[in-house]
Amino acid sequence: MTFLELPKEPIVKIHATSGRGHTPEEVAQRCADKLISVSDTAVPEIRDQAIAYRKEIEKLLTFYMKEAINSDRTTVYNAILDAGYPDLAKAIRRL
Repeated sequence: MTFLELPKEPIVKIHATSGRGHTPEEVAQRCADKLISVSDTAVPEIRDQAIAYRKEIEKLLTFYMKEAINSDRTTVYNAILDAGYPDLAKAIRRL
């Protein structure tokens, strides 16, 4: 008789916020966790190096997500300004 082995880690993870969206830092951490996994049974030196690398990837992802957000806000600002709503465009720019 064969038994089904269940994964030790949950298959689904829930990430929720209250009254706000996720920050670039939170999204970067989730992305880095998907890209780089580290086994608890790995050799300590390798595990520590992988964890350090994942932290650097998080920083890099955060930087570029913030750049993308700023670029998108510029695009939205210009579209609203072109549509004839300068006051709304200024409010968007201040976000």
